[in-house]
Amino acid sequence: MHIFLLQIFGFLALMCFILAIGNGIWEHDKGYYFQVYLPWADGVTSAPYSGFLMFWSYVIILNTVVPISLYVSVEIIRLGNSFYIDWDRKMYYPLNDTPAQARTTTLNEELGQIKYIFSDKTGTLTQNIMAFNKCSINGKSYGDVYDVAGQRTEITEHTEKVDFSYNQLADPKFVFYDHSLVEAVKLDDAATHGFFRLLSLCHTVMPEEKKEGNLVYQAQSPDEGALVTAARNFGFVFCARTPETITVVEMGETKVYELLAILDFNNVRKRMSVIVRNPEGGLTLYCKGADTIVYELLDASCGPLKEETMEHLNEFAGEGLRTLVVAYKNLQEDYFQEWHQRHHEASTALDGREEKLSELYEEIEKDLMLLGATAIEDKLQDGVPQTIETLTKAHIKIWVLTGDKQETAVNIGYSCNILHDDMKEVFIIEGNTSEDVLDELRNARKKMNPDSFLDSDEVNIKFENPSTKSRILPEEQANGVYGLVINGHSLAYALEGNMELELVRTACMCKVVICCRVTPLQKAQVVELVKKYKKVVTLAIGDGANDVSMIKTAHIGVGISGQEGMQAVLSSDFSFAQFRYLQRLLLVHGRWSYIRMCKFLRYFFYKNFAFTLVHFWYGFFSGFSAQTVYDQWFITLYNLVYTSLPVLGMSLFDQDVDDRWSMQFPHLYEPGQQNLYFNKIEFVKCVLHGIYSSLILFFIPYGAMYDTVRSDGKAIADYQSFALMAQTCLLIVVSVQIGLDTAYWTAVNQFFIWGSLSLYFAIIFTMYSDGMYLIFTASFPFIGTARNTLSQPNVWLAIFLSIILCVLPVVGGRFLKAQLMPTVSDKILRKIRAAKKRPPPPLPKTRLRRTSTRRSGYAFSHQHGFGALIMSGRNMRPKLPFTTTGTFSPNSEKNRHK
Repeated sequence: MHIFLLQIFGFLALMCFILAIGNGIWEHDKGYYFQVYLPWADGVTSAPYSGFLMFWSYVIILNTVVPISLYVSVEIIRLGNSFYIDWDRKMYYPLNDTPAQARTTTLNEELGQIKYIFSDKTGTLTQNIMAFNKCSINGKSYGDVYDVAGQRTEITEHTEKVDFSYNQLADPKFVFYDHSLVEAVKLDDAATHGFFRLLSLCHTVMPEEKKEGNLVYQAQSPDEGALVTAARNFGFVFCARTPETITVVEMGETKVYELLAILDFNNVRKRMSVIVRNPEGGLTLYCKGADTIVYELLDASCGPLKEETMEHLNEFAGEGLRTLVVAYKNLQEDYFQEWHQRHHEASTALDGREEKLSELYEEIEKDLMLLGATAIEDKLQDGVPQTIETLTKAHIKIWVLTGDKQETAVNIGYSCNILHDDMKEVFIIEGNTSEDVLDELRNARKKMNPDSFLDSDEVNIKFENPSTKSRILPEEQANGVYGLVINGHSLAYALEGNMELELVRTACMCKVVICCRVTPLQKAQVVELVKKYKKVVTLAIGDGANDVSMIKTAHIGVGISGQEGMQAVLSSDFSFAQFRYLQRLLLVHGRWSYIRMCKFLRYFFYKNFAFTLVHFWYGFFSGFSAQTVYDQWFITLYNLVYTSLPVLGMSLFDQDVDDRWSMQFPHLYEPGQQNLYFNKIEFVKCVLHGIYSSLILFFIPYGAMYDTVRSDGKAIADYQSFALMAQTCLLIVVSVQIGLDTAYWTAVNQFFIWGSLSLYFAIIFTMYSDGMYLIFTASFPFIGTARNTLSQPNVWLAIFLSIILCVLPVVGGRFLKAQLMPTVSDKILRKIRAAKKRPPPPLPKTRLRRTSTRRSGYAFSHQHGFGALIMSGRNMRPKLPFTTTGTFSPNSEKNRHK
């Protein structure tokens, strides 16, 4: 808009220069004959000097072409649209009493132009709350619900939950729906008991009894807490631990296991194991970990069970669940004592401790017996998959930037519908050197668009030319739908030097990009990279302090007021409580704000050009004397009173479709991304439209008044009658034009438009009356002009003709364009009009997710485990074991024995 204003200043100077030259020529050729009664002013000695003075006179007269009040009106519109966001009850989150908040008033219209969204994962897409969802035990899958006909049914809020009231130590918050698993536990099924016994023993959770009988688990990660809580509810309650023991209440019977070793988790092993001695004296190793790792450690006799469990793992992973495989191994006393001695020596070694321990772990974790698999749901925030699906239909690209590891990020990608099985390929960038990363990026780009490596490619030509100043990349289309996953280590290489161009070209061709294990600085660098090479509007959304740099770097920052404090909210431009509100912020408020602002700018420039250029044409008929066409009071009140409220009414209330259709047809968002509603072409159209209207508004009244008499024979062909007729035509035409531009009529719009016209006629009949002339003779010289002129039928006929000639090209052009060259919006609006005439369609049925061949990773810890710390006892305070009536007492025989 700033560029357009500079162009308007240039246009103003051009008009004044033309009129000044005209004045000099007229004074030189014609002014001499009028010197008797139109002498030059004092100090004017020549025609060129007269033209010089007229230049500045016309600068004053024609300055109304420069929209001085534009910025004030823009800020009022932005403020009003910001209030709509604050007041939107559909973006209010009652659980936290958190409304949406517009923390700035300058970016509303840019919300309707977003092309890239950069999102954090944990706390933004997910709730960071894990729930035990399904499991596979001894080849049987649990967790699904079936009807009487044996058909699998969807779990809804009306589905009957498992009753755990028989278990006094059950967690009341735990929810499960498959009753067959409880029956298997009650029937003392050995495999089921072994499965939950493993979950209650193989972990690094710390228990805490805040109140008597109220057991709370402090877990290293939410995944571990979910598994131990599941075992607790199914009758295997982890109650207490010391550096040497683990106390578990198994089906009401208290058992104390001797903890002999914890084989800790790390990112290479992707598993953890514990070795315990049961009360009967038997030695057992329990292990849980990623299926790709644990399956390599299983005994050959587990072959059939491996295949059955693998089918269940495929199904769980296809539903976006985080999976782990659990296994065990009975140990011989002699072998374990010998191994334990070597383990002690390795753990106290000064050199190569980690390598020695790793070798010992590999040695003992062999020939395991498979028990089954767990499936944990990382609970998404409500409506996240639907929101992402809707935003994707609006051609918004979503990049997930997270500090979590790759398996977790990919898992959530499938759960959120960011990644899906219909994609042609998902590229994994995980090179450890610059060369490897470059090769992976180029191989991915070659698959997506082989032509991008040709010398004739537009981008190659542009960047091989050293004189090219613009670094903006054009859009490159891939030959299918692709995804890209890159880890933080590889991203560090890709963001260096010339490789950033390769990264942005490859990534922007993909539908989805997931960056995992990235630092807060890398998040900001990725956003800055897209801003540097793409002429797009970006949005970043997050909920924590680690997202602040990303939020500040993007054009628009959105903070989610979640569980990680308020740093992200305080650094953001907009904030709300749930990710799902983002689609309403963009597709409704953002799109409306963009459309309203574009309509306002187009109309504002048009009405100013139509108003001002009448003076320009009049200059050719007034000896270029800088005489104004309109009454001085009309010039003062035109922008201030007559046209200010109608345009504000349209800019604050207009909407092409309501919020329901905006969400149902996301493609309506595309014009904003392409900036179709206000650009250089639209600005030129406004100028040409204003010039055309000014020609009509000058020459029709001029022709109608030329040598015209009233019906009684009296002349009305005077300057004042012409001025009144021209300004009346102008005001009615711009009022009709704003009526054509208004798509959504409210009582406020009606009141402003009709009120402005009524106020105009009331003012002119008052100001041009005899009384005002007698009171203020010098200020109101148009005495009687209104009643003399507007009482003539031919005047109203000329006004009607002016309106028709000004409006007809607009109406005809819009009709022909909609019929012959319909835009995406035109087609969708046609569908909406047709849909309104039909009965509402039935609600869509929720379909089950398809299975997938991908694997979920070992996800219950993001860092090295706490096994060594637990075994040392440094993190424990001496205290009595957990006590609950009828469960476990410190005076029991078994406890005294231990």
